Amino acid sequence: MSEKTWRKRALAAGVGVSALTLVLAACSAPGGGDNEESAPEVVDTQIILAETNETTSFNPATPQSNLDINGKLWYATHETFAYINDQMEVVPNESFGTMEKVSDDPLTVTYTLNENAQWSDGTPVTTDDLLLGWASGSGYYDDATLDDEGTVTGGTQYFTIAGSTSGLSDTEVPEVSEDKKSLTLVYDVPYVDWNLQWLFDQDANPLPFHVVAEKAGVTSEEFMEALTSTPRGNPDAPVEPNATIKAVADVWNTGFDVTSLPDDESLYLSNGPFIVDSWEPTQSMTLKINENYKGDRDPAYSNLVFRFVGDSQAQVTALQNGEVDIINPQAGGDTLQLLESIDGIEILTGPQLSYDHVDLSHRGEWADPAVREAFMKIIPRQQIVDTVVKPINPDASVLNSQTFVTSQGAPYEKTVETNGSDAYAEVDVEGAKELLAGRTPTARILYNINNPNRVAAFEAIQATATEAGFKVEDIGREDWSAQLSSDIYDVSIFGWISPGVGNEDIPQIFASDGGSNFTGVSIPEVDELAAQIQQMTDPADVEEARIKVDQLLFEDFYGLPIFQSPGVEAHTDRISGVTFMANQTGPIWNFWEWTAEETAE
Repeated sequence: MSEKTWRKRALAAGVGVSALTLVLAACSAPGGGDNEESAPEVVDTQIILAETNETTSFNPATPQSNLDINGKLWYATHETFAYINDQMEVVPNESFGTMEKVSDDPLTVTYTLNENAQWSDGTPVTTDDLLLGWASGSGYYDDATLDDEGTVTGGTQYFTIAGSTSGLSDTEVPEVSEDKKSLTLVYDVPYVDWNLQWLFDQDANPLPFHVVAEKAGVTSEEFMEALTSTPRGNPDAPVEPNATIKAVADVWNTGFDVTSLPDDESLYLSNGPFIVDSWEPTQSMTLKINENYKGDRDPAYSNLVFRFVGDSQAQVTALQNGEVDIINPQAGGDTLQLLESIDGIEILTGPQLSYDHVDLSHRGEWADPAVREAFMKIIPRQQIVDTVVKPINPDASVLNSQTFVTSQGAPYEKTVETNGSDAYAEVDVEGAKELLAGRTPTARILYNINNPNRVAAFEAIQATATEAGFKVEDIGREDWSAQLSSDIYDVSIFGWISPGVGNEDIPQIFASDGGSNFTGVSIPEVDELAAQIQQMTDPADVEEARIKVDQLLFEDFYGLPIFQSPGVEAHTDRISGVTFMANQTGPIWNFWEWTAEETAE
């Protein structure tokens, strides 16, 4: 789906905390790790999955690469200590390694790698890889000062990440074992999401250190020496950047960004079940079995193909014509009706942990709260819901929270009572004109021109904004996601989608220094809550904190949520094992459990 994704993030405490509580003991369970069961016999056939976006990077954790397709590719080609199932539970993956909480005071967690874990070039996965992940995800060495535009004005920012450094930033340099198979993190403060480190495609994901090091011109010994000898960064007292860490960070930040399959195979090494085999730009990417994979998630088919099909109706047509096996479209209009007319497929539906929203810049002319409030008054949210969502879900309603979604029930209803969203229940062009007082601000609106839902939202907003006096400039484009960190727009229309566990969306998206704070919003009380929420162990406290953040965002005229996205998946009857997944992973969450009938010659 054409969504931006949250790194080290979750959409809501009600989902995240409950799932986390259910599996803490499981993640600390000892034993196992070897692939004792025989791998399934691999059938020489392929499964083709339609995807809205095209791959842009083999490192999904940077701001410019924070797309769902990059995360899905990473998920199919990489392993880590756990994964999230369709019940939003964190499931241990002991064939990669184990994580054990060995102390609560101070919080201490030991990660032990399975001896069979290795990269596709035969290099073992070691704590060098985990240390690279820790350095990138913690921001430990950063001593940069940023201005309101997010530009570094002093000091050094080493790794640029899409998410938040919270959690890992409260640890010291990890201790590692002599055999480089065990790493221990000691936290300075309690951290409720400790079992989500190195999970899925987060900022601390284990890229192959030996590749990064070679391209940076450093050795493992030099990197470890730099990590242990360089003090924690202090923006009030910046120092000369450490050349070794800087060289490694520069490669990590941009060295894995791509537009086609590179000749250098080290850029797309795998430690997971699949590895990239070929890529036809704008068309498809084919993955093949990683022959050096020794883990437990063995697919029973030979190839997984991502076919890039941006338009929802085109995905439906491709499924009907047998050109793809599975689709997970950005459903809208008559998507469901079209699917129901096709024989030989199974349709899976449910509410997604995602929402579409309109965000407003806090810079330049839009730093004036009156301009932002005026624009919020003219967003025709009900019209957009009626056009985009109701054909799929007749009971759909406008979303009135930035921190909860409708399907969460009681917490959502509670926040809506107090957050101030009722001021935008209806379009108020006259109220907007009064706030503008004759001014005609320019509104440069960024959105994905290949997503029909976003096009429909833009067209509806354009009409009412123009009526209110805004000078609307259409800057919709194909590379919209790469522009979110830029200053080319004043208004953005896109969606956030979450993994369904954890509570790090607040620091990532809404904190002043959040890696995905694209608007320039800066609210001191939100920053305080963003820092505190990761240390809250009582779900009731987390809920109240999220409600307060929601209220503060409406008071700041941050922007408006539009709707919780309806989820639609469909697959041909030759595929078995696919289940509905509400989070950003989509149907691929259990790709190793799929089976496929061989296609007729």
